[in-house]
Amino acid sequence: MLSEEKIYGLIGFPLTHSFSRNYFNQKFEAEGINAQYLNFELPDIGDFMEVISEYPTLSGLNVTIPYKEQVIPYLNEIDDDAAKIGAVNVIKIIRDKGDIRFKGYNSDIIGFSDSIAPLLNDRRTSALVLGTGGASKAVVRGLQNLGVNTTLVSRASRPGVITYNDLTPDIIAQNLIIVNTTPLGMYPHVDECPDIPYQYLTKEHLCYDLLYNPDVTLFMRKAAQQGAETKNGLEMLLLQAFAAWNIWNE
Repeated sequence: MLSEEKIYGLIGFPLTHSFSRNYFNQKFEAEGINAQYLNFELPDIGDFMEVISEYPTLSGLNVTIPYKEQVIPYLNEIDDDAAKIGAVNVIKIIRDKGDIRFKGYNSDIIGFSDSIAPLLNDRRTSALVLGTGGASKAVVRGLQNLGVNTTLVSRASRPGVITYNDLTPDIIAQNLIIVNTTPLGMYPHVDECPDIPYQYLTKEHLCYDLLYNPDVTLFMRKAAQQGAETKNGLEMLLLQAFAAWNIWNE
């Protein structure tokens, strides 16, 4: 007897681009997995339960903007990392004899941590995290899990956050990891980059950009000109998709 086709999907609004749908459907085809990945464009998070009831074999969801926080009240359980940053991007759907439960995770933390861990050394123990949006929360948590001290940098000063104007040669020298979590430099605005004093970077520095389109952002290019090591966010994207699959199937 053929097993029932499992459904996985992505909820968000709008869903103009979807790396996840292409990635998972190619994976299912290549590995002969009886499953399908769908995009669920929800104008309102109130439509969440409608999707659940409409697809009885729905086994897991990815969550994107603007629902990473809004979906939390619908969940029965949330893992520690996701709870700590208050954002969920993976939901495991557990069905048991007609009962249904939802558990939330954040695979951005896993993807980022697994991607940056091999680049750390005994000197790279403090990081500047550029930006204070949702992505920065996952990055900060990932770095803290790896034992790295973090300082948030934003345009406006507030408790626990310094500004771009505060970035002295000393601060740059003390923080050998700099992570860009802002959208500055993303296609088509490829001539933009965070306003940091690139001239103070050295070959000791690691400059990691969460962006992956273009492959080499202006942030990465200017850092590389000073001899810094650079990396974009493509591997993180792949690793967080891989982490989502493991969560759904563990």
